[in-house]
Amino acid sequence: MNKLILNFKSKDLKKIKNPKIYLGGKGANLSEMGRMGLPVPPGFTISTKVCDLFYKNKKKLNSKIINEVKKELKIIEKDVKKKFGDLKNPLLLSVRSGARVSMPGMMDTILNLGLNDKTVIALADKTFNTRFAKDSYRRFIQMYGNVVMGVESYHFEELIENYKLTKGVLLDTDLDENDWEGLIKDFKKVVKDQTKKDFPQNVFVQLFGAISAVFLSWESNRANVYRKLNQIPVEWGTAVNVQSMVFGNMGEDCATGVVFTRNPSDGSNEVYGEYLINAQGEDVVAGTRTPQHITKKARKDAKSKGLSMEESMPKIFKQLDKILEILEKHYKDMQDVEFTVENKKLWMLQTRSGKRTSKSAVKIAVDMVKEKLISKKEAVLRIDPNSLDTLLHPTLDERSSINIIANGLPASPGAACGKVVFSSDEAERLNSMMQDTILVRVETSPEDIHGMHAAKGILTSRGGMTSHAAVVARGMGRPCVSGSSEIDINYEAKTFKTSSVEIKEGDIITIDGSSGRIISGEVPTVKPEISGDFSKLMSWADGFRKLKVRTNSETPLDTKTARDFGAEGIGLCRTEHMFFDEERILSVREMILSKTIEDRSKALEKLLPYQRKDFSEIFKIMNGLPVTVRLLDPPLHEFLPKTEKEINDVAKAVGLPLKEIESRINELHEQNPMLGHRGCRLGISFPEIYEMQCRAIFEALTELKNKKIKSAFLEIMIPLVSTEAEIKIMKDLVVRVAEQVQKDNKVKIDYLVGTMIELPRAALKAKDIAKHADFFSFGTNDLTQTTFGISRDDSGKFLNDYIENKIFSIDPFISIDEGVGDLIEIAVEKGRKQNKKIKLGICGEHGGDPKSIKFCSDIGLDYVSCSPYRVPVARLAAAQAKLTKKN
Repeated sequence: MNKLILNFKSKDLKKIKNPKIYLGGKGANLSEMGRMGLPVPPGFTISTKVCDLFYKNKKKLNSKIINEVKKELKIIEKDVKKKFGDLKNPLLLSVRSGARVSMPGMMDTILNLGLNDKTVIALADKTFNTRFAKDSYRRFIQMYGNVVMGVESYHFEELIENYKLTKGVLLDTDLDENDWEGLIKDFKKVVKDQTKKDFPQNVFVQLFGAISAVFLSWESNRANVYRKLNQIPVEWGTAVNVQSMVFGNMGEDCATGVVFTRNPSDGSNEVYGEYLINAQGEDVVAGTRTPQHITKKARKDAKSKGLSMEESMPKIFKQLDKILEILEKHYKDMQDVEFTVENKKLWMLQTRSGKRTSKSAVKIAVDMVKEKLISKKEAVLRIDPNSLDTLLHPTLDERSSINIIANGLPASPGAACGKVVFSSDEAERLNSMMQDTILVRVETSPEDIHGMHAAKGILTSRGGMTSHAAVVARGMGRPCVSGSSEIDINYEAKTFKTSSVEIKEGDIITIDGSSGRIISGEVPTVKPEISGDFSKLMSWADGFRKLKVRTNSETPLDTKTARDFGAEGIGLCRTEHMFFDEERILSVREMILSKTIEDRSKALEKLLPYQRKDFSEIFKIMNGLPVTVRLLDPPLHEFLPKTEKEINDVAKAVGLPLKEIESRINELHEQNPMLGHRGCRLGISFPEIYEMQCRAIFEALTELKNKKIKSAFLEIMIPLVSTEAEIKIMKDLVVRVAEQVQKDNKVKIDYLVGTMIELPRAALKAKDIAKHADFFSFGTNDLTQTTFGISRDDSGKFLNDYIENKIFSIDPFISIDEGVGDLIEIAVEKGRKQNKKIKLGICGEHGGDPKSIKFCSDIGLDYVSCSPYRVPVARLAAAQAKLTKKN
């Protein structure tokens, strides 16, 4: 496609294979609605390709683009019979962003463009409505001044609040044309004071300034944060949509609103949204006025007095309702629609797939299969696997004592508890210190994106169910209570007051995003119930996937949780975690600090019954399923006493003087323990440790067998192998102990012995290692660390710099890096060449990451293993990987 700018009605649109990539989501959908015969204001889209050219041209629009824009303007002028900058019948424009995926509130919009000191008079004369014309002009100065000229919004907001206070009114709509005239002068003075420039009167300067600002907002801080959180590539760029303005703020027969074709919170099949009479679009989403309900039923359910759109504008509501049905059937998905009513005429300003909670996403997908709108395959592909996380976490325990201090709107479901903070920066700071917070704001803005992500929940005193806070919180899976007019926030004092109590920063509150309750203190939670819709969707996913999903678990509770979530085995049972238990840590320390093999064996004898009991419980829960037990991996110094009391306790238990204990601790200290005396190296130096563990494992299986209890299928994993000799020596040890236990107990136990591939050398020499291994499990955490030479624990200090400098597109500890992936592919190929029956899986944190799961599926691994709560995520991601695989 050579054309860089396309009119909504252009015939060239049919030539574009994937309109969203070229025109962005908003531009593609506007032109599609136009072709469907729906009422869309005339306009054109400046393609994403221009965004790329803009940044390559030192963030400037070239003359070719400027001339093309002017040509396209002529077409709009002809369509609407108005002229841009005309002093009799001026054309006014909206300039909006439009990336290929929805990024609500992250980029900039400018409305009423084309107004200046002269065209505002023409608009007043043409519409016979001076108040409307001046209101539109002050809005334009405010928006353009902020977005294009960089004047902070609060400068304008404070002036409006002062005017309202002086006049003794509450709402912007109570201000008259004289007030707006005064504010226009004050706004222009603020712009001059803050920027040292006059507010531009040339309409073309305004237009090209606005287009440039939208392109610049693609790389704004808030957009960068949102892209990083949602893994959206920076090279995608944004399109810009230029449209003829339609006005919802001309009087009582005008309105603006946002509506969803289904409820985005619970997925129920009913129209859900809000509108405002005599307002413009930003009034609804910015939360400056609390909007009214779209439907009569919603108004009654909320016990609201303000008339719904269905009651106040019944004819237009019916027309809107019919269009919503058409749009949902056409796009086969729940739609988020923006509309404006100008002098009783309905205009559609946008449609896109609506952001929704995880619960509603699952319900909508399953319902649409029942309604024959989509197939099971489409339903499985439609759900973001990461979003399932929010379905699987606890909600409030209603039986506990709950002290409700205020109520608001239930904007995003789920319960959250934490310390009250009033700024996004503070939420981020406390989050880095592992402290849970609730971000409390009058209303959130796109600048709060980092704080909303860092906080456990969001509470606002203004804004409705479709405000910025509500939409973004739902997309992130954060609980949110919005529009709580019962709380009075004081940013300076860092407090908020209700009718009964004052809450200070640092106080703990709980919010319930499902009911809108704000509760003092911490409230206990209960385990979520998995819905029938969820189970149905997961069963469809299981029918499509080939990749098995196991869990990383070493406690009975985690193991049972994972089984409930559909785990098909344990891919990593870390034996060292069992050593930290209070009852046994002293024996572990005795074992480590012993100087002779005899003393060490005595300490190990004390540990053996504990280990046997641990394994027995896990094997019982995983009956019939594979369990991969990793023998001791971390360096011994991790278990050593650190406090004076702990050192004294060990000295008494071992019967050695304090000085000798301290000397032994110093002996065991390592400069770089990650690459030190750990994994199979411990087994080589102290084989008795691995012997004890193997004995405990095989004795646990023997016990269960003798009791005729069906137990797990055992896989013993040797960690940190890098040579053929290591795996051979360790396998011989395992086989020797297994044979002894089987002989002593006259039982036969089936088992496999394999290794973790977590060192580059192991991957490169996989053919040799596979001679002695029944399976490979890729330990991608350590493989990533040793491939890059980066410590995962310390990488946080510089990884962001690498992502910002585009060295990494994503943190390699979140998604498998392509270099690490190459090593895995080498090991897979060499391992299979040596041993056709070798079992292959991964057990690092990447096992729960959808992108990494796709990689594992594509290269033909047998399973992934992840934490218990990520099991459903992995099941769904594995199904999607299979369905999207290119043969």
